[in-house]
Amino acid sequence: MAKTKFVCESCGYETGKWYGKCPECNSWNTLTEVVLEDKKGQYSTFSSKTSLVPQKIGAIKSIKEKRLYLHFEELNRVMGGSDLPSGGGIVPGSVTLISGDPGVGKSTLLLQVALFLSQEGKKVLYVTGEESETQVKMRAERIMGSEKLQKHELFITSTTDIDSVLVLAHSKRPDLLIIDSIQTMQTSGLSGFPGSIPQIRYCTSRLVALAKREQIPVIMIGHVTKEGMVAGPMLLSHMVDTVLYLEGELMTGTRILRSFKNRFGDTSEVGIFIMEEKGMVELKDASLFFTNKNNQSSPGSCLTVIMEGSRPLLIEIQALSVPSTLSFPRRVSTGISEKRLELLLAVIQKHAKISIERMDIFVNVVGGLKIQETASDLAVAMAIISSFKNMALKTSAFIAEIGLLGELKHVVNLEKRIKEANKFGAKNVITAKNAKSLSEAIKLI
Repeated sequence: MAKTKFVCESCGYETGKWYGKCPECNSWNTLTEVVLEDKKGQYSTFSSKTSLVPQKIGAIKSIKEKRLYLHFEELNRVMGGSDLPSGGGIVPGSVTLISGDPGVGKSTLLLQVALFLSQEGKKVLYVTGEESETQVKMRAERIMGSEKLQKHELFITSTTDIDSVLVLAHSKRPDLLIIDSIQTMQTSGLSGFPGSIPQIRYCTSRLVALAKREQIPVIMIGHVTKEGMVAGPMLLSHMVDTVLYLEGELMTGTRILRSFKNRFGDTSEVGIFIMEEKGMVELKDASLFFTNKNNQSSPGSCLTVIMEGSRPLLIEIQALSVPSTLSFPRRVSTGISEKRLELLLAVIQKHAKISIERMDIFVNVVGGLKIQETASDLAVAMAIISSFKNMALKTSAFIAEIGLLGELKHVVNLEKRIKEANKFGAKNVITAKNAKSLSEAIKLI
């Protein structure tokens, strides 16, 4: 009789009996029964004579880090090595997992990478378990055109059998292997349906072994759960070298690629793209996209600089203040937290002595960005005051956090932010250096 165990689909916790609630991550109804493999004789090939010989670190040969350039500068920056002469990219033998919401553009981005690499003579193997070869060809024609695809070294196969994929990769020896997606891959040697914990573990471990042995870089697409986490056990994130997440607003087309784990680069780097009809287009000068110089002479428009990783971005915040006819005036925000907006409105009313309690307030971040940091507090407050007083802020930028007592607080990377603001014509940059409180900042303009 085959032995079984129960494994949590959320965190990978293993136990000998079933629980309604996972003891590790407290998720309900996530324990799944898994049939164990017969491990009889697993260690029979080993004997007491088998031994490992460790090497001194000084005796180990060091090699120069070589990377495969992936055409997109934004993607190469996130992968790491952008300071190298090659411009960065993916490391041979590494395994990368890229995830994101459905329809955000993961497959499109990787197909574009595959097309551009194959156009340069690189051999790329694209394995799809969700589409047919014809469907991928139709998407490729939309991106590049049918007449340009004849001489590409791009090989496409539609299969979910990971064992066949490994044999094909070993024989073709591609410069890049793309798996779309890891949740569709399976092997007949294990029980469970595609996407189950045993199948994901086995398929990922085989791909990792292939990458390290053959020095073939592998990029896998991973699905996400409704909570936004990578579907499957947490072990999946630990097995790979790099974990990327593609996020964005489906209505605006803005896409931000973030790195949550990177053994070969900085996790603070981000890449910014725009989804267009023919695929992803990178924003090399993102500040121009998120601002409109024509609005600087209009009341309610304010500039600030936020940090996306180690990258400063000049963005425009718009506010509209109108008299309310409701018992409870409306507070609507897009791109910033509504709780943060309520807090800033209370500070404006208390410490700036501006009566906005009977006004409907609307705040929007241009370009569809979502701001998490507090360095934009002063810009949000000044945009609201500008709209209320019908006063344009012109070529001013505001970078500071606002405390509950109305004081302005310093933010990190201030010099880098000021330099970015000056680069795009902001002559007057107001921070906690030249204004100690919100009231002083108002007097400066």
